[in-house]
Amino acid sequence: MNKWIYSLGILALVGTTSLLFTQGTRDVTEDKQYAQLFQDSYSIYAVPIPASISFAGEAPPLSDQDVYERLDREMHVNTYWQSNSILMFKRANRYFPVIEPILKANGVPDDFKYLALIESGLQNIVSPAGATGFWQIMKGTGQEYGLEITNEVDERYHLEKSTEAACKYLNDAYNKFGTWTMAAASYNMGMGGLNKALERQDADNYYDLLLNSETQRYVFRLLAIKAIMENPKAYGFHFRDKDLYAPDQVKLVSIDTTISEFTVFAKNYGMSYKTLKYYNPWLRQSYLNNSKNHSYQIAIPVTE
Repeated sequence: MNKWIYSLGILALVGTTSLLFTQGTRDVTEDKQYAQLFQDSYSIYAVPIPASISFAGEAPPLSDQDVYERLDREMHVNTYWQSNSILMFKRANRYFPVIEPILKANGVPDDFKYLALIESGLQNIVSPAGATGFWQIMKGTGQEYGLEITNEVDERYHLEKSTEAACKYLNDAYNKFGTWTMAAASYNMGMGGLNKALERQDADNYYDLLLNSETQRYVFRLLAIKAIMENPKAYGFHFRDKDLYAPDQVKLVSIDTTISEFTVFAKNYGMSYKTLKYYNPWLRQSYLNNSKNHSYQIAIPVTE
């Protein structure tokens, strides 16, 4: 009896071992097939650097190995951060038509629209340091360049007015440093900081400076984003016109009095409080005291 049970145990063990061996062989075969399929189907390519590239008409010295590799890094980061880059295309279609004519009217090169893009992704964000809006303007700088910044109104969130302020800064920086590349770098680290770096390192251009990591990458990000945005298909981005965000259609309503409740104001114009704030993010409260009777232009969406 014991021998019979023992024999059955041996048979069971052999059968189980055989089954495990067969399953293991099948798994190994499947893994090999999967690995081969992955290798055959999935490809990542090194991003080609454009033969000719410039920002505001000023070309980087790509013969300098360090300059070339810094640009190379930003071309790869922005090409393969696909979700972020595709959203940039979508938002740019909505907001560039607002920004471009303001830059032109102020004598600032059109390429500076990409500065707003890398600063905020064309969103009204606030940095840990307090820089605010599409152009990431600090409170003191905004006030210096004519923006109203109070508890009730913060024009850093006003696209047209903040773009005007950014243009004033950039023109001042260009007049101080002599190149648009340097003006762009100063936008990131401040005119004072950039000037100190130039003096300390006895340099006269951005590409010869050793700076903090953020400013060190800054102009190269502008160059990369410009190259990708101007030729999206060359970098693998495909979309239809209907995939992009349409420009806002609004009319402006002038007010120069107190508004006690924007909820009531919004309803009087056939929209929600949320919609009013979406089109007018510079209105920071649910009311507007307007004790000095300033004249403001409130954007109201036009519906067909």
